[in-house]
Formats: sequence, C-alpha cells, structure tokens
Amino acid sequence: MKEKANVMGTKPVMPLLLSMAFPPMISMLIQSMYNVVDSIFVARLSEDALTAVSLVYPLQNLSLAVSVGLGVGLNSCVARSLGEGNRQKAEEAISHGFILAAVHGLIFVLVGLFLSRPFLAMFTDDPQILDMAVTYSVIVITFTFGSHFHIAIEKIFQSTGNMLVPMVLQGVGAVINIILDPILIFGMFGLPQMGVAGAAIATIIGQMAACLLAFVLMQRQKDGLKLKFQRFRVRGIVIGNIYQVAVPSTMMTAMPSLLVSVLNGILSMMANAATGIAVLGLYFKMQSFVYMPANGVVQALRPIASYNYGAGSLARLKKTVNSAMLVTGIIMAAGTLLFAGFPGAIMKLFDAQPDLMEMGSSALRIISIGFFISTPSLIYSGTFEALGKGVHSLVISILRQMSILPLLAFLLAKVMGTTGVWIAFPVAEAAAVICAFILWKQAARKMGI
Repeated sequence: MKEKANVMGTKPVMPLLLSMAFPPMISMLIQSMYNVVDSIFVARLSEDALTAVSLVYPLQNLSLAVSVGLGVGLNSCVARSLGEGNRQKAEEAISHGFILAAVHGLIFVLVGLFLSRPFLAMFTDDPQILDMAVTYSVIVITFTFGSHFHIAIEKIFQSTGNMLVPMVLQGVGAVINIILDPILIFGMFGLPQMGVAGAAIATIIGQMAACLLAFVLMQRQKDGLKLKFQRFRVRGIVIGNIYQVAVPSTMMTAMPSLLVSVLNGILSMMANAATGIAVLGLYFKMQSFVYMPANGVVQALRPIASYNYGAGSLARLKKTVNSAMLVTGIIMAAGTLLFAGFPGAIMKLFDAQPDLMEMGSSALRIISIGFFISTPSLIYSGTFEALGKGVHSLVISILRQMSILPLLAFLLAKVMGTTGVWIAFPVAEAAAVICAFILWKQAARKMGI
C-alpha cells in the first residue's frame, strides 16, 4: 500500500493516470454491457416489457447513486489520509463507511417493498406495464444491499491506487448477470420462464456474488487497508467528513433518476408516450458505453488528485487534471461519432420496430452532440470531489441536469414534440461547461495553481 501511495506521488502523471484508468474503464464497459444486455433480452419479450424496465431506471439509479456517493466519500477521505501519512485515520473512515452502507441498504429494502408501486403508477396507467415494472422493481431495489457493500469496497481499493481488484469485482458481477439473463428470462435448462422477474433475479445474483468476493479479497490483503471494529466508536466528525463529499456526489449521481422521472412525465403527455419512454430508457443505458469509460478516467483522477492535494503537490495536481481532460475528451469525441454516425445500427440491437427505430435514431443523433461538450464539466466535477469540495460538483450537476435541461425540454416539447426533449440535452451540457470553467478558475486561483 505504501508503494502504491508513493507511486501516486512520484510516477509520471500521464502513464500513472492511464494505468489506473484502464482497469475501471474495462470494468465500466463490462457494467455497461450487462445493463444493455438486460434490455436486449427484455426487448425480445415485448416493447411493453422494455417500457416497464425503463420505468424502473430512476429507482435503480437512485440506489446506485447512494452507494456510489458513499464510495466516493470514502475514496476521498481514505486517499487524503494516506497522502497525509495517517493510516489509522484511513481505516477509521472505512469502519464508519461500512456502518453507513448497512444503513443505506436497509433503507432501500423499505423503498423496494413499499414505494415501488406508488412511484411507478405515476408514469403509466397500463396495468400490464405497471405489473411488470413493479415485479422488476421489488426484486432489484429490495435486494440491492449487496451492491452498497461491494461498491464501498471497490472505492477503498481505488483510494490506494489498486484499480485491478475493482475491475475483477465488476467483471464477476457482470458476467454472472449476462449468463443468467437468458436462462432465467426465457426458462432454460429446465427452469421456468420468469420474464422480467428473471432479469431482476439475474442482476441481484450478480451483485451478491461481487459483494461476497469483495469482502474476501479485502480481508485477505496482507498489507492493505482492512475493515476493523476493534475499539470502534462512532465519531460524528468522521461521518461528517465522509458525507461532505458523499452527499453532493449522491445527489449528482441521483440526478439522472429525478431527471428521467421528469422527462418520463413530459413524454407521457404525448401521443407516442410509450415509444418516447422506451427511447429515453434505451438512451440512458446506451450512453453508459460513453460515460462509463469517461467515468473510469475520473475514478483514476480522484485518488491521484486527493493524494497530491493532501501531500501539497499542487503542480502535480494541475497536471493530473489536464491529462484527465485530454483522455476524456478523446473518449467523448469517439462517442459522439459513434452515436451520430450509426444510430440505426444501435437501435437494431433492440429489435426496434419502425416507430421506435425512427424516434430512437433521431434522439441518438441529437443528444450525442453534447457528449464531447460535457468533457470539462465531468473532469472538474471529479476534481472537486477529490479535493473535498463536493458542493462545487453539485452546482455543476444541478445546472447540467436539473435546471436548464428539464425546463427547456418542457418548453421545446410544446413546440417541437419529442425532438424538443432531445435538443435540450446538448444545450444543458454547454451551460454546465461554462459554470464548471468559472468555478475551477476560482478554486485554482485560491490554491495558487
């Protein structure tokens, strides 16, 4: 662990960033793949089944947001503590993080059991779609607690510069899910056909397997950080330090949940509501093939930036940010070319019928314009989290997803229909970039870099 820490403070920045970014980029691509595979198999049941699963996305993303937010808070606290040379402080943060993960998991047990139907009923009056959505939601939300622990451990490994183990953990969960999806959805090898319930069960089994492996790998480390509860006592200051980053990060990651809910509400008022909702759900799963690898770069950026900030190496911090900007810009430019150039091929993956094909292709072309534009806001948000300035990240995300985008989508939808909803995406990204530049310049000036 000490060698890893030294590497984060001494190795040339670009090679270090790439070596740490590559494993999470691979794991994120695998994660994206199994999210999309779920939809590909469910789409073969019916378009109604695809719509039902799409309606559950906000609740799934909310659970993911809470787990990732806590993980990012832990990552920041642990990496900064290691940069300060204080291992005891780092392990104290880990113990508190696991207590918080257990509390969060329990909360989502209650959400899955009691709030699934009331929430989903707000977006459809079709009883068949509603029943399928509730079935899927109750399973994937109630039993999501494995994911909360798994992601916390994943971020702890990343805080020490170990990106290989998180890649393995993501890969194990994803591969298990991909294998089980067709078996449980369509009923193979003597098992009953479970439909959307099968897709949900496959997801949970994958998450639980990754969680179990994460615990084993963490506790079997020889010199690495471990979970310890000897002489443990709850300390408000530690929880505060974690939540100082975790809460804004959770809100940022949860915003797509609220955003999708708002946009689903807008689309539900249109004549082609079911198709519009299905397209939106497919977009948010497909865009993960672009944003997840970019997030892999951000995951590598965070511990490097946190460590060097804690160590007072501000010139190295600035170089890390600039290097991450370059790599992410290349990824996002490639995503724009892919989505704008081959939208029809992407939609064919989901057996899109003419209406779904036409609307989906148009949506992908328009929305993908914002991919490359969003690069600075992604990198500066990740940097602010690494520095413990979660509120700055939150401001960027609120502007990007919860102010301009839904308001503009609502206004343009009245004039241009669903096309207006898609146009709102790149406009909001441009506004967020302007805000991100201003906040970063102010922060950099105060740090003297």
